[in-house]
Amino acid sequence: MTERVLAESKLPLPLMNRGKVREIYEVDREHLLLVASDRISAFDFVLPQPIPKKGAVLTQMSAYWFRELEGIAPNHFVTASTEEILQRIPALRDYRDQVAGRSTLVRRATPIPFECVVRGYLSGSAWAEYQEKGTMAGEPLPAGLRESDRLEPPLFTPATKAVTGHDENITFDRMRQALGDGLAERLRELSLALYAEARDRAARRGIIIADTKFEFGHGPDGELLVIDEILTPDSSRFWPAEQYQPGKSQPSFDKQPVRDYLSGLKRAGQWDGNPPPPPLPPEVVRATSLRYQEAYLRITGEPLPEDA
Repeated sequence: MTERVLAESKLPLPLMNRGKVREIYEVDREHLLLVASDRISAFDFVLPQPIPKKGAVLTQMSAYWFRELEGIAPNHFVTASTEEILQRIPALRDYRDQVAGRSTLVRRATPIPFECVVRGYLSGSAWAEYQEKGTMAGEPLPAGLRESDRLEPPLFTPATKAVTGHDENITFDRMRQALGDGLAERLRELSLALYAEARDRAARRGIIIADTKFEFGHGPDGELLVIDEILTPDSSRFWPAEQYQPGKSQPSFDKQPVRDYLSGLKRAGQWDGNPPPPPLPPEVVRATSLRYQEAYLRITGEPLPEDA
C-alpha cells in the first residue's frame, strides 16, 4: 500500500506564508495553524519527491518537546491533536487527510529576526569556520579541536534569519547591538537552558544532540515565547551515541541520505548543482523516511501516532 504523503496543503483558511516545508494559515486574531508538509530541501532546493512521514515527525516531535520543556521557557504551542484541531476549526473537517498528524495550532507571536543556535559539538558550518579561522561565530576557540569534539560548556552562536540561501552566523555582540542587552542576554540564557535539558533527556535515550536552533517571538502581551519548531531533525543534529567517534563527521537522524546521494551525483559530474534538482530514487526516499521515524521513536520512546 502506498504511504500517504502531503506535498502541499491547501486548506480553506487564509494562507499567510508558504515556506520550504510549512504552510502557515490564519485561524483567528489570536491563533495560527502550522502545517508541516512532507517536502524536503537540500542544497537550498526543494526536491521533487516528498518524504513519507516527515511532516508528521516534525510536528509530533515539536509537540513532544514543547510539552516537556514548557517549564523552562513558555512557548506558542496549543495543540497538535487532530481531533482537537478539527473541533476548534470546523472548516477543516473535510480536510482531515491534510491535517491529520502534521498540523499544530499555535498562539500568534511576532518573531524575533535571529536564529538562537546552541552548539554542544563542533560540526557543520562551525567546524568549517574553525578550520579556516580558529573561531566560531567570530569568537576564538582553543587550538587543536577535532571535528565533532564536544564543547563544554555549550556555546550560543546566533545567526541572522535568511529568507533565501543560508543563515549567517554572527557574534553575540552584533545580536546585542540589534536587540539590546536585556533581550539578547535573555535569549542566550533561555536557549542554553533549553538545550541543556533536552541534551540530558536525549542522552538517556542514546541520542546526542550536537546542535540545535531555537526561534523566539513576543506574544500580544509582550511575553517572550519559543515559536516555530523545536528540537526536530530539521532544526537539530541528532547523532546515535553508540556510534559517536570524534575526529570525523557523524551519522545523523536527518536528511543525510538525501545529501549523500546528491553529493555523489555532484562528484560524479551527473549534477552541476543548478536547478532543477534531480529526482530521488525510491531507496533514498525510504531511507530518509526511516531516519526521521527512528529519531522520533528513540527520543520519545513511542511510535508516531496512528493518524500521522
